[in-house]
Amino acid sequence: MIFVPNFSDIFLQFIRSRNNNTAGKALIYLTIDHLTLTGMNYKFLAIRLLLLATLWLGVSPMAVTAQERRVQNKPYIDLRQLHFGILVGIHMQDVEFQNVGTQTLTNEDGTTSERLILTDADKWNPGFTVGVLAELRLNSNLSLRFTPSMHFGAKHLTFIDLDNTDENGHYRRQTQDMKNTYISLPLDLKFSAPRWNNYRPYLMTGINPTINLTAGSQDNVRLKRMGSMLEIGMGCDFYLPFFKLIPELKFCYGLGNSLDTKHIDELRDANKRAYAGSVSKAQNKMIVLTFYFE
Repeated sequence: MIFVPNFSDIFLQFIRSRNNNTAGKALIYLTIDHLTLTGMNYKFLAIRLLLLATLWLGVSPMAVTAQERRVQNKPYIDLRQLHFGILVGIHMQDVEFQNVGTQTLTNEDGTTSERLILTDADKWNPGFTVGVLAELRLNSNLSLRFTPSMHFGAKHLTFIDLDNTDENGHYRRQTQDMKNTYISLPLDLKFSAPRWNNYRPYLMTGINPTINLTAGSQDNVRLKRMGSMLEIGMGCDFYLPFFKLIPELKFCYGLGNSLDTKHIDELRDANKRAYAGSVSKAQNKMIVLTFYFE
């Protein structure tokens, strides 16, 4: 999850940085340094991300007006109608479950019993991302971007059986390492601020259809093969002498129910059905730090 500190502190440090012509560097530093993977409150994250984006695209260009013009690297690269490139990155995966509570199960002898199992993904898991980039220029500030990628990672699930205890009186637990290899086909709209010298900040948002290539047939819980995610993020184009480097941080949130609800009927182990039936809904989450090279 994400914790972003007090924005008044960031804003004051940013304004002070204008006096020594390091506004761009200060904003980049504050953006990356204060995004710590500790927890995520999505309501406050959305508000703070919007404020940071306003600061990123609005205040930053005004703050650098006192800087002197420098020689521009790759001055005509953004005038091309179509851009191509490659991307590499790292990401963190998570999934949010909706537990059903107490279940009524039918035993093999025909009797019924009640069972309460809590299911949760207890941590964010790191992964690796690789892909390609195609970007279509719409006008001087807008572009349409297609970035087919592969995400290699996993999710760690914990099942707590509240109706069974071990010899020490602790609730019995089971874990599942859910391996995930996703093909993602995101289509994003990118809004860029005017270029100044050799950098250009931007915001992006879009829809990311995904295909899950790895799903265990006899795992306790299984996610759907097909899904989609809403993504929003920010980045900055850095114009280097021989290529353009684009670091980007984005947040992805699953749309709809990602849980394969038919999986419970395919399980051969009756005990696993209790774990599979403990949840009714799942939503994927992902935080992706990507580096594009054009």
